[in-house]
Amino acid sequence: MSGPGTAGTGRFAAHVRRARESGSLVVQPRMGFAGARRMREGLRAVRDVAAPTAGTVTVDSYTRVGEYARALEALRSGAELNGFPLVAHGAEGTREVLKGLASESFPVQVRHGSALAGRLVATACAAGADATEGGPVSYCLPYGRVPLRDSVRAWAHCCELIAAREEPMHLETFGGGMLGQLCPPSVLVALSVLEALFFREHGVRSLSLSYAQQTHPGQDLEALAALHRLAAERLDCGQDGQDGLDGLDGLDWHVVLYTFMGVFPRSAAGAFRLLEESARLAVHGGAARLVVKTPAEAHRIPTLDENVAALEFAAAVAADERGRTRTWPVAVPGPYGVYEEAALLVDCVLEQAPTVGEALLRSFATGLLDVPYCLHPDNANRARAVVDPWGVLRWADPGRVPLPRRARRAVPEAAAAAVGSRQLLDMLGFNERRFDAEDVLGRRLGDGAAA
Repeated sequence: MSGPGTAGTGRFAAHVRRARESGSLVVQPRMGFAGARRMREGLRAVRDVAAPTAGTVTVDSYTRVGEYARALEALRSGAELNGFPLVAHGAEGTREVLKGLASESFPVQVRHGSALAGRLVATACAAGADATEGGPVSYCLPYGRVPLRDSVRAWAHCCELIAAREEPMHLETFGGGMLGQLCPPSVLVALSVLEALFFREHGVRSLSLSYAQQTHPGQDLEALAALHRLAAERLDCGQDGQDGLDGLDGLDWHVVLYTFMGVFPRSAAGAFRLLEESARLAVHGGAARLVVKTPAEAHRIPTLDENVAALEFAAAVAADERGRTRTWPVAVPGPYGVYEEAALLVDCVLEQAPTVGEALLRSFATGLLDVPYCLHPDNANRARAVVDPWGVLRWADPGRVPLPRRARRAVPEAAAAAVGSRQLLDMLGFNERRFDAEDVLGRRLGDGAAA
C-alpha cells in the first residue's frame, strides 16, 4: 500500500497535514461492518464525501476481547456483528477490503478497543492499514478487567510492531476519551500526553492526541489549547503549541477531537446541534481531525447513509466556522485551570519511574492517577467529579490526584458525599437534556411565530 508521500511519517499523517495546510478539517466516522463487501461499500461512501475524510474499519466486540473463534463462527454463520472481525478475515482478506480504496488521499484507520491487541495490530500492519488507535491505559481501564500491567506490556509490543513496519503507521491515543464523560478535562489531557510519550518511548513516530467533547464548550476549548501546549512542550516538537514535525527525530503529531461520546440527545435536531457544536469546537480549538457521531446514536447503530450524512454535515459546519475563525487556540492558562492541572499531573507521573510504562503503573497503584467512576480493579476509584449547573466539569473530590493549590481550594467541601446514583444519572444526561431542550424551545418559538 505504499506510494508517493508515504515516506517519513506515513500517508495518514501526510493526508491530515495537507488538509490542515489547505484550511480543512479531516472528518472521520466510527464505522464497521462484518462482511467484506459491506465494509468496502462503507469505505467507498466515506471516500466519496465532498470533504477531506479518513476511512475507518471498526472491529467487532468479540475481536476486541480476543474471542477470535466466536467472531469467525459468527462471520461464517451470518450472525450479526457490531463491527468488522479483522482477525477472522485475516491480513489477506482485510487487504482485499482496502485494495483500490485506501490511498494517499484516503488513508484508513483500524479502531478497536483491545487491551491485549498484539494479534489484532499485527494483522492490521500486515494488511496495510494506515493507522490504528489505543493505548495501555485508555484501552484497558474502561473495557474489562485485564490487569493494567498486562496491557502496558501488550501495548509496548504493539508499538514495536508499528514502529518496525517499513511503511510508517500512525497511532492515535484514546487517552482523551476515557469513559466518554465525567472525567475532568485535565485528566483527559494528561492521559493523552502520557500515552503519546509511551508511544514515542517505544519507537512510534507518527501519532495523534485525542480529546473528547464534554459538557461546556468554553472549558473544552481551553482543554484543547492546553493539550496543544502540553504536547508541544513534552514531545519537543511543533511551535507555539501547534501540531508539528520534530526535525530531530521525525516525530509528527496532531490533535483529534471526538464528538461527545456520552448519552446523546434523543431528538434529531438536538443531536445535530451537538454535532454542530463539536465541529465548531474542532475548528476553533485547532484540532486537525474530528471523529464524528450521528443523530442515530441515542437509538441504535447508525446506517451507512446516516454516517455519510453526519460527515457531510460536520464538514459543512467546519467550513463555515473556518470562514469565521482567524485565531486559535485560546490562551492558556485560562479560567478553568486545565493546563496547570494537566501539567502538574504529567510531571508528577513521570517522576515515579524512569520509563513511562512503569510510571503509569506506579501512579495508578498509588492513586496518583485515578479516573472517576472507573470500576477497573487497578483504578483507585476514589476521585469524583461533578457537572455544575452551567455544565462545567469540576472536581468534587480529587482523592490522591495532585492538584495545584488554587484548584484544590476550589473543591467544594463535602461535595463528594452528594454524588449519589441519582446525581450521577442526572449528570450523565446533561447534554441530552441541554440539546433536546433547545429543540423543544425552538419548536415552541416556531409555533408562536406561525400563530
